[in-house]
Amino acid sequence: MIRRLFAASTLVIWLTVLPPALRADERGVLIFEDDFNRNESQESKEELSRGWGSNSKKRAAGNKQVDLKDGAMHIYRHKAADHAVSVTHPAGFRDGSVELKFMLAAKTDSLGLNFADLKFKEVHAGHLFVAKISTRDVQLHDLKTGNMNLKTRELRLANKLSSSRKVELKTKVRKFPHRLESGEWHTLVVCVSGDTLSVSIDGGHVGSFSSAGIAHPTKRTLRLSVPKNAVVDDVKIFSLTASAEAD
Repeated sequence: MIRRLFAASTLVIWLTVLPPALRADERGVLIFEDDFNRNESQESKEELSRGWGSNSKKRAAGNKQVDLKDGAMHIYRHKAADHAVSVTHPAGFRDGSVELKFMLAAKTDSLGLNFADLKFKEVHAGHLFVAKISTRDVQLHDLKTGNMNLKTRELRLANKLSSSRKVELKTKVRKFPHRLESGEWHTLVVCVSGDTLSVSIDGGHVGSFSSAGIAHPTKRTLRLSVPKNAVVDDVKIFSLTASAEAD
């Protein structure tokens, strides 16, 4: 009896802390999916198709950094690159979620899901917010009202940020310790609801973060940001609400 009561109470707690938007029956409308079960016609250049793009031409002298093989998307930074690999796809939602499978080959690898709006000119390169997944933790950043705000970025690069702004910037990020095994596949769900960004991995809720920049009305682009190496598969993008034009 005691065991049954304990199990029941544990289930109630789990259902309480798990964000409702992360449950499978409330994902919304599927607006894009890709299982990468296709072959490239050659090996020397990227041939992603289905709306995917990358920054390899601009930041890696045109060298290949994304390879479709074995039914997955392999992302790796070329030695000539001066920036992390950015693999992009239109997102086009206000509230919604991104689901995918991923594998980090080494303990030093990471994968970022960066949401952007290139039509919004008050931030650098359209950066709105990002969920960064490593083998040690999950970091959630509000970039729109944080480091990528143009005025803030200009002052930061000039080393002229005020003490009060430096303190404020610390409130624009949340870090959640979460260990992951490298070399193994994991399932990731990143959910956006209003001003709240939530992450679950392998069916367990890791953390949520609420901040003003997350509520930006249109997430036009999803960027998969890879500083070193990552493998991605079975990407799905869901929209809970219709997209709206950014101010």
